[in-house]
Parts: sequence; structure tokens; C-alpha cells
Amino acid sequence: MKTKFALCLATILGSSLLQFAQAQGNREAARLARDGTQAAKDQDWDKAIDLFRKAADMDKKFAPNLAVAYQQRGYTSQKEQRFNEAIADFGEAIKVNPRDTRIYEQRAAVEMKINALDQALADYSEASKLNPNEVRFYLYRGYIYELKGDMDNSMAETEKALKVQPKNPDAVARKERLQKIKQAQSGAPPPLPVPARTPPPAAPARTP
Repeated sequence: MKTKFALCLATILGSSLLQFAQAQGNREAARLARDGTQAAKDQDWDKAIDLFRKAADMDKKFAPNLAVAYQQRGYTSQKEQRFNEAIADFGEAIKVNPRDTRIYEQRAAVEMKINALDQALADYSEASKLNPNEVRFYLYRGYIYELKGDMDNSMAETEKALKVQPKNPDAVARKERLQKIKQAQSGAPPPLPVPARTPPPAAPARTP
């Protein structure tokens, strides 16, 4: 089954990239882009990557749409576990379109796979600057900080997530877990449970 990601990119490349090539009068690049789009629709990823690269290398004026081609290639490399190549392609896509949060998120996901946690933190940070109301970016940063053993920063990111979405179940659960971890690290005993209110003593029976 074709992924929504692949079909979306194929549609964009099939329309805007091809039209741009024709507008610039580069018929060979247009032909390569058209063939690459068909290869993407058919999920013939090796062929698609090769054709998109040739089309882009042929004319640098493809810059407005080149980010999409780099994402296509990066996504393909990620699926094939060629993580360094995927990171490089997402980086090129960011150079062309630095305001697309999806590209930062895609690159961060690959960086986490190779345990490049500081780089992933930076990418999620950039994404959250571009879209400060997206709770997911704070949750990912909180998760990474927890992996690094930095509970203070993990809590700070969790609080940011809760500020955006106070009842987010992942953020609520993480805050509770972090509080328990910090409490255990401090050596403080857990708080005593609040006792239920006891009913007042019954009045003594009256002597008849």
C-alpha cells in the first residue's frame, strides 16, 4: 500500500516541479521530473531518487520545489536505514525551505535512531520556535531529556507541553513519573496519603 507521504510528494512533484521545469524551458529536466514522479507513484524508490537528483542537478532554478525532492529522497533513505544520507537530504531541504517544521521533525526522528540526541533536541527546538503551539515538539524534547538523565529540563519541557494542552495524557503521565524519579533521587520519603475525613464520634446513648 502506498503511503500518504509518498503519494503527497508524488502529487506535488508531478504538478509544481514539472510545471516549473517547463516554465524555465528545460525540457530534459521536465522529462526527468515526470519520469521520477511516475517512479515515485510506483514506489520504485531507487529509480525515483536517481531521476529527481538528475533533474535537480541539471538546473539549480528548481530551488522553490527542490525541498520536496530532497524530502522524498531523505524519506526513502530513512526507510532503507541509510540514516546519514537521510539526514544530509533533510538538511538540504531545510536550506531551501527553512520554515517547514515537518522537515525538522523528519530529521530529528532519524537523528534519534542513531542516538544523536543533541542534534534532535536542536531540530525539535527549531520546530517549536516556528510553531510554538504544537505540543508534540515539547513532548519529544521532554522525552529526549529524560533519556539523557536530565530530569530538570525534561520537567521544564513537560510543563511547556501542559501549558499548551493542560490535559495532554502523555504530558500528565510524564510529569507524574518525573516527580517520582526526582523524589527518589532526593531521598525524601513519599508523602503520606491524606487520610479520609473520619466521622465525628457518636453521641453517648441517653439514659432513659
